[in-house]
Amino acid sequence: MEDVIRVEDDYYILATTSRADERTRVLKDGDTFAVFDPYGDVQSFGMGEQGVYHDGTRHLSRLELRLGKVRPLLLSSTVRENNDLFPVDLTNPDLELEEGMLPRGLLHLFRSKLLYDGRCFEHLRLSNHGLAPIRVNLLLRFGADFADIFEVRGTKREARGLALEPEVHPGSVVLRYHGLDGVRRHTRLVFTPPPLELSGSGARFELRLPSQESSTLDITVVCENEGAPRRDVTYAEAVQTMTRRPAEWRVGQCRVETSNESFNDWINRSLADLHMMLTFTEHGPYPYAGVPWFSTAFGRDGILTALEMLVLDPRVARGVLRYLAAKQATEVVPEQDAEPGKILHETRGGEMAALGEIPFGLYYGSVDSTPLFVVLAGAYYERTADRELVQELWPHIERALAWTETYGDPDGDGFVEYSRRTPRGLAHQGWKDSQDSVFHADGELADGPVALCEVQGYTYAARRAAAEMADALGLVERAIELRRKAEMLRQRFEDVFWSEDLATYALALDGAKRPCRVRTSNAGHCLFTGIAELERARRTAMTLLSPESFSGWGIRTVAANERRYNPMSYHNGSVWPHDNAIIAAGFARYDLGDMAVRTMTGLFDASLFVDLHRQPELFCGFKRRPGEGPTLYPVACSPQSWAAASVFLLLQSALGLHIDAPRKRIVFTRPRLPAYLERVSLTGLTVSDASIDLVLERHGEDVSLTVPARRGKIEILTIK
Repeated sequence: MEDVIRVEDDYYILATTSRADERTRVLKDGDTFAVFDPYGDVQSFGMGEQGVYHDGTRHLSRLELRLGKVRPLLLSSTVRENNDLFPVDLTNPDLELEEGMLPRGLLHLFRSKLLYDGRCFEHLRLSNHGLAPIRVNLLLRFGADFADIFEVRGTKREARGLALEPEVHPGSVVLRYHGLDGVRRHTRLVFTPPPLELSGSGARFELRLPSQESSTLDITVVCENEGAPRRDVTYAEAVQTMTRRPAEWRVGQCRVETSNESFNDWINRSLADLHMMLTFTEHGPYPYAGVPWFSTAFGRDGILTALEMLVLDPRVARGVLRYLAAKQATEVVPEQDAEPGKILHETRGGEMAALGEIPFGLYYGSVDSTPLFVVLAGAYYERTADRELVQELWPHIERALAWTETYGDPDGDGFVEYSRRTPRGLAHQGWKDSQDSVFHADGELADGPVALCEVQGYTYAARRAAAEMADALGLVERAIELRRKAEMLRQRFEDVFWSEDLATYALALDGAKRPCRVRTSNAGHCLFTGIAELERARRTAMTLLSPESFSGWGIRTVAANERRYNPMSYHNGSVWPHDNAIIAAGFARYDLGDMAVRTMTGLFDASLFVDLHRQPELFCGFKRRPGEGPTLYPVACSPQSWAAASVFLLLQSALGLHIDAPRKRIVFTRPRLPAYLERVSLTGLTVSDASIDLVLERHGEDVSLTVPARRGKIEILTIK
């Protein structure tokens, strides 16, 4: 039974079937997202995640379109490249009508869906391409289970609220639920024109279509709570508003284009996904983590996404920093794993969070988001020279640093470690937070408190970054102290975590200070932070790209020769794009650009096989086989923000690109371009109050740099 430890995890995402055999289509706007099947329907089979969700609750769990009693035939469906509309083309099968047989392919059904302001709009157009008139019944079956997202994931509840009788009105119906939290949640369906028949579970339209004529229907699904009705908005108004959103809503101040159209497809899909995942808060834009399971603000995910796309658009980092500063913990709250100075792990809406059935309403159970917050603040300042924001954030930065030395290091051994304060919280609180993700070489699970190798790297980098910001603020003595503490941590880390025979850093120290001597991708994050000594960094890089660790698509979370390696697991042998991007940045930091290119190439090749060129949250770690794509993971989020952003950090690492905004300088250190990229252009790259256009071109093993346009003072430095 040792091998099925994951079933003991309260927050394990249940899987009874694979998503690989049922592609879904996803839309998101703000706190609302929807998962449809390729027909545009919402059905309960497969993973069971389909539906329209708002603020952590599924407001529509069924929506099925039928011609008479049969399902239309699917012609094509996709989400538009910018992720705003989901168009579907359908036609009739051979259909028995009162007038006789209707041959397939005479009736065209076009469905167009979009989300806006807590609503799901559908515009349906039926066109008769036959020579005779057609009379047909169009049926819609609908329902709302008002399930909390954690119920959909598989969490069992002892009790639920009360499903109220639907309210049926002319042209509309209201599905109602009275939650145990006292909130009455409603799903209002509005039909234009009104159906011939309408009940609490279905609608019937009788359509008469002359030859070569069309008829249209509009269906609006409105997610609302009692006492907070939404104003009426038409489909046309929603489309107009979406298309007229100002340019500043778009992700990417700098435009990236290459000579390879497939690589451009990967870039463009990633930009569209990041734009869709951004939610605009009072503090600025925040990238929600992933659909469907993590469509909310996560501290770690938001920080790493902002870091990955920092060169492309630093405004995201600004929004993330200000949001997390506002949510920083100020007191000890054991049931939330909260401690003064700690940075948010995640926040959730919905009934179960409101009732405390899950601790994630406002939850702080991550050990790394706090030092990473400081790392992002430092990287943002280096990218923008925005001293004003650093001044605003400095009290929060100091509180985060204080946490790493007090609550983060309760035994005073100099290492930041974790152990949950609430038994209902996460057992493991690094980015690999599965129940079985931290273990020893023999497979024995590690008892806490646990000190992860990458967290020591994050803490080192946080102190170094804070020292630079302290210098910028004129706090000279504080900067000296922070550098001294960073160096002390670096030396102690090298003494304790290095495993000579493994040629890498130990995964972690357990509660008895025993090193978990396992080859994992975590060690690659130590290169990203700069805590690793030069020669050991290079040996670690070789280990990460060995056949045991590199699958051909990417670097595995756990090497194939380790006891708990499982290529189909969530964290013990799978490949995560964001993990690989961070490691590639670590390679570049130690002047291992060829290794960064190899890592980027694996993920680029994978993008050619996945639906819509969209990098999923993760995929299985099986060895790459000729002529086949990567093996999909059954419950991976897609899109996932830090997976989407990975392409930008990968490309930055290959180019050896670094921006030093306080000095108004752009540095390229031994830039490299793989054989499939002859040219990369960066248009509108901002540095402080100036901007520049750059073109890098490959000439054999060399890369040249030209500057088509420069607006303001920017120095370019190329290190060969």
